[in-house]
Amino acid sequence: MEDVTPRRRLSREDVVHAALRILDDYGLADLTMRRLAAALDVQPSALYWHFANKQTIIAELSDRILGRARPADAAADGPARLRAEALALRDALLAYRDGADVVASTLALGLGSVRPQDRLVRAIAEAGFDPGTARGAATALTHFVLGHVSHEQQRMQYESLGVRPDDSSPDAVDDGDSQREFLFGVGLLVGGLMALRPASSRARG
Repeated sequence: MEDVTPRRRLSREDVVHAALRILDDYGLADLTMRRLAAALDVQPSALYWHFANKQTIIAELSDRILGRARPADAAADGPARLRAEALALRDALLAYRDGADVVASTLALGLGSVRPQDRLVRAIAEAGFDPGTARGAATALTHFVLGHVSHEQQRMQYESLGVRPDDSSPDAVDDGDSQREFLFGVGLLVGGLMALRPASSRARG
């Protein structure tokens, strides 16, 4: 007897969840509309009811990834809060395969509703900097985080394939070393920024 049970209507959340699974299993390069449609057992045209194109799907994934970043303590002093925000962004990006590349590509195209530097802008402004300095410093720090994490994730993928550098190679770094290097870079940027802070703001703390 033919099965006449109606199929559940494909939702936007179905598409997003399937895309996240493909991202984790295969990486950004293999997240195609054809593969996504096959994972959902639909024709590719069904995806366009929910997303205009592949890049808008990636922008939604970027928003989901950035939404994982835990908020820093707003009461912390400027440098501590910025370090916490940078670490939170790094952790969110590392939670998904190619997370840094997903967010970077979305940022470059001006898509997505969540910008990775927004919380950094607020933290820098609340540390006593003018809006232009806050935006510029947040952008520089965001680019450092994205670049560092992209490098980390590329190395993780090579290691998962059994391709490991020699112990003497500059890239032969364990997870602990990688986080220390990350924090060192963040410290350089934050320290340089704080050296520019107006004297009146330094006096307030």
